[in-house]
Amino acid sequence: MPDRPIRFLIVDDIAENIAALEALLRRDGLVVDQARSAAEALELMLVHDYALAFLDVQMPGTDGYELAELMRATERTRGVPIIFVTAAEMDEARRFRGYEAGAVDYIFKPIDPLILKSKAEVFYRIGRQAKDLLRQRDEMQAIARHRDQVAAQLRAHVDNSPLAFVALSPELQVRAWSKGAERAFGRSAADMLSQSARQLGWLDEDGARQLTEWLEAADEEAPRFSTELMLDHADIGPIPCEVYGSVLNDGSGSPSLSLQILDITERKQAEEVRSLLIGELNHRIKNTLANVQAISRQSLRQASSLPDFEQSFGGRLQALARAHSILSDATWASAPLDQLIDDQVSSGTLDGDRLHRDGPSVELTPETMLRLALTLHELGTNAAKYGALSVPDGQVYLNWQLDGPRLTLIWREEGGPPVHAPSGSGFGTTLITAVGGGDPRAVSVEWRPEGVIWTIRLADGVRPQQCAEREPAPEAAPMHHRAQTLSESRILLVEDEPLVALDLRHELEDAGAEVVGIARTVPEALEMAGQVQVDLAILDGNLKGQPVDEVADLLSRGGVRFCFLSGYGREHLPQGHGAAPLIEKPFRPDHLRSVLNDLLAEPRATAAE
Repeated sequence: MPDRPIRFLIVDDIAENIAALEALLRRDGLVVDQARSAAEALELMLVHDYALAFLDVQMPGTDGYELAELMRATERTRGVPIIFVTAAEMDEARRFRGYEAGAVDYIFKPIDPLILKSKAEVFYRIGRQAKDLLRQRDEMQAIARHRDQVAAQLRAHVDNSPLAFVALSPELQVRAWSKGAERAFGRSAADMLSQSARQLGWLDEDGARQLTEWLEAADEEAPRFSTELMLDHADIGPIPCEVYGSVLNDGSGSPSLSLQILDITERKQAEEVRSLLIGELNHRIKNTLANVQAISRQSLRQASSLPDFEQSFGGRLQALARAHSILSDATWASAPLDQLIDDQVSSGTLDGDRLHRDGPSVELTPETMLRLALTLHELGTNAAKYGALSVPDGQVYLNWQLDGPRLTLIWREEGGPPVHAPSGSGFGTTLITAVGGGDPRAVSVEWRPEGVIWTIRLADGVRPQQCAEREPAPEAAPMHHRAQTLSESRILLVEDEPLVALDLRHELEDAGAEVVGIARTVPEALEMAGQVQVDLAILDGNLKGQPVDEVADLLSRGGVRFCFLSGYGREHLPQGHGAAPLIEKPFRPDHLRSVLNDLLAEPRATAAE
């Protein structure tokens, strides 16, 4: 209490030192307690509140520094000021340790009485002021309790609030049920008052336990509580709610629990949607970066010189960037094919005066838009270098037709130099064929002498497709004799981005591994995993909008080691496969090889029963 005397504590293993300090400190209104060890000191500090503690540095057993650290680690003694008393010569390291342990000052032996009394006087006054503050705090708490009791009587304000106000007894019987509670839970006050909230089903067992803990903690210094609970709505069932609680006591010895409740169903739904959107955004960004990475590597592989690489890579990157701008304006929903063609004309890739286009209005999904942007860039660049646009009289005809969900686009060149089929295909051809999503039948070419003709058939990406019912997943093919090194490994790639799959295949083949298959859809992945014997598998986190949970489960049942390579975070990947490593897109080749080698080094997996 505030009228109690101020207490100091002296801790020293030598009685003469204690007696000398006590004699110097003695004054009216001050009680000086003594302790001969750290254990005695801690026991005293659990009983009394001290305004200052003098600790001898060098004591047997637990020394002064260690005692100070114990005091700072305990909530009750953390705020006790400490002055170390020492006869040892202090170097900087020892002095720093003392202050780090919580000391506010040092007194050196032999003790100067004037210095000791001066420093003690400061803390004596601080202790007095603390007592006064405690008294003022108690007075303010009494005023606050009275204010809360008056506020509890303002029921009109409570009933008009968007919050639900509920008061419960210590037995969790309903004492008050506001109009807001009636609106929030579809239960009338007549049905709820004087009834057990638990027996009525409004509170479940977990909620009842937590509210009971609040009531039992009423005597502690924790006047406000908050949590989230599932509370029952009469018509809907359990709904998520944010609950704020206060324990009120009118002085009769019967406390009540006052609850302010907010229905957060819409917030929870918004948080789930936001989490999904963030995951999807990360996936798209990292997929884009992985595509950029693949374009850079493959452009470098095909380039004959650094300027050649700079020109080819820069043009492809600009085409991708412009397609991103179109999709950003369309909020990444879909974008018109005509706008993509206009962009190719405005950037100079295509000559608008010599481009003749004809076809219905078509909107493309983001994935198809990005691939087609690279395809048109490559077609226009090749036409300008070697084809119809390389001579003044050459013409390009771009026609497309929409047959249900299928888009057929034809690129035809006329009036250019005589056309000869190339002896091999470069990365530009790969980019053109990538628009088909990896389907080799989606893109075909005719090398006619009068002009090349490219035919592109898109089976999806034009309008949303309904996912067909999938057959039950097959059993995974059993593992053959397991490879010990990456150069001996047979690897299955599950990746829907053609450029990323191409880049992965080259990196793995450079390491000596054999890529036994590339699956770009979930059905393809399930089929390959059930038929092909592999040592390792690399899984994207999402294939054309479908999660890969079934594929991961199938590989796990077959005892096949695998890792994820995805733009998604761990929280958006298949559950139950936390041991599978995650390689984030864009990937580093050295990191990929390291992860695969680590998987090979693990003990042989056993197929699940």
